[in-house]
Amino acid sequence: MRNFRGIFPGMFTMGNLFCGFLAILSCMDGEVEHACRFILLGFFLDGLDGLVARVSHGATRFGVELDSLADLVTFGLAPAILVYSFKLKLLGRWGWVLGFVFVMCGAFRLARYNLTTKSGPRRGFEGLPIPAAASLVVSYTMFSYDLWDQLRFVKFLVVMVIVSSGLMVSSVPYEDKPTSWRTIRDRIKFVYLFVGVLAIIIDLPKTLFPLVVVYVLSGVVREVFDLVHGNNGRSERRTGASSTIDRAATDPQNSP
Repeated sequence: MRNFRGIFPGMFTMGNLFCGFLAILSCMDGEVEHACRFILLGFFLDGLDGLVARVSHGATRFGVELDSLADLVTFGLAPAILVYSFKLKLLGRWGWVLGFVFVMCGAFRLARYNLTTKSGPRRGFEGLPIPAAASLVVSYTMFSYDLWDQLRFVKFLVVMVIVSSGLMVSSVPYEDKPTSWRTIRDRIKFVYLFVGVLAIIIDLPKTLFPLVVVYVLSGVVREVFDLVHGNNGRSERRTGASSTIDRAATDPQNSP
């Protein structure tokens, strides 16, 4: 029965992967709006994947690995092809180099996440999650096409790709979704999510990009705050993350 439970979250994982595949095809056909929406739909299905796995008690190590492969396609490869197809290819070989750097950092981010997840419960994220990095690139593409009918400010786009790639492989802390209404932090998260959903319903192309920027900057601001006011919390986070990775790497159950 436990094996059958894994089918339900796996269906959403395959839906996420299918969205990434359709997004890549849309880029090849020059359909930028369809590509962006397929990636965002993949983001929604990726969230449902985890929710269904917890509710059905169908979470497995196989499911975790499969989910990461789907995320790499939808949130790593598809956004890189998106920005390359519609702007970065004008830069010649530097365009595809930037796209590959984004994919490479996303793969590193997912591998590190899997190691820490296997070792025990986590509090927040270490480094920018790859769906958030993809959302930053995709939301700017939608924002730009909605205002100017094309991707504008190539230098800004290049900086954004480089920064999001660097944040994925960094140790900058980012908040996870709220789990209860008990703490002030979780209440702030709920308010942010409510305002975000409301704004997206009103005007998705114009509101999603500012919302994602706020989330991306929140981790940077928190890291700077820790550096200015002492690095105790920062050191504890890094030490804890390093120890979980070490345990995962030396655990015989994780050996092939």
